[in-house]
Amino acid sequence: MNIISKIPGPLLVFLGACSLSFGGMIVKSFEGSTLWQILFWRSLFFIVVVFLFLIISYKQKIFTVLIKSGIPGLFGGLILAVGFASYVFAMYNTTVTNTNFIIQTQTIFLAVFGYLFLKEKISKITLASIILAIAGIIMMVGNSLSPGEMSGNIAAFLMPISFAILILVVRKYPNVDMVPLQLVAGIFAMIIGYLMSPTIAISSHDIFLGFLAGFFQLGFGFIFITVGARSTPSAFVGIIMLTEAVLGPLWAWMFVNENPPFIVLIGGSVVIFAVLLQFLTLFFKKKSA
Repeated sequence: MNIISKIPGPLLVFLGACSLSFGGMIVKSFEGSTLWQILFWRSLFFIVVVFLFLIISYKQKIFTVLIKSGIPGLFGGLILAVGFASYVFAMYNTTVTNTNFIIQTQTIFLAVFGYLFLKEKISKITLASIILAIAGIIMMVGNSLSPGEMSGNIAAFLMPISFAILILVVRKYPNVDMVPLQLVAGIFAMIIGYLMSPTIAISSHDIFLGFLAGFFQLGFGFIFITVGARSTPSAFVGIIMLTEAVLGPLWAWMFVNENPPFIVLIGGSVVIFAVLLQFLTLFFKKKSA
């Protein structure tokens, strides 16, 4: 923990985004495992790394911290678990490119939910960002005519929605520690994978991929971002996180031969531009305040 804390916040967020960007490539590399088996093993190894981090960070106080998170932590963990499950489902049923671009709409959902539940005003630029993002998504999703891929696209939307709800919970209860919440999310996701799988027995090759996905890709990704975000402006965090949307499709193209249609890349670029516009607006607004 001390070593990680000494690394500059923006660099940690960047490393976390890079780590998360390998998710699609890893999920596409499983051989023979169902999406629910992938979810189970990925969540199991995620629980291990988060638990180790909690022990190193809090030592004997680990259970006290978990209890203190209370109902908000339990609810937030459940919401995040839904996001974990929908991520695997989306990556399993649609392209890495579609999933990564759709994830970036989380900022748009944050603005909409903030308006609906926290009575936060939506500026003209934010409204323009929402319209642009919707246009880009229509271009992407309209290309996915097969029922399987369309279901993956729909599932992908659960991720930014769950993230936006999670942020609302954290803002409502600012004293909730995010790391214990992640442990709760991992446990819920593992239970979902276990209940949905007829068996959790998979090949050693796929168990190793589950280890990579849960321990390094997801575990290190979330820990780096959680720690780095503490000393990094939120708007800057959002801009850095766009790295995941850029690198994810790149790894899929390089290592699993996934070539998305050109219209998807165009639509995804529109989404990224809309999100970037929203983040830059927030960044300069805070800077001038």
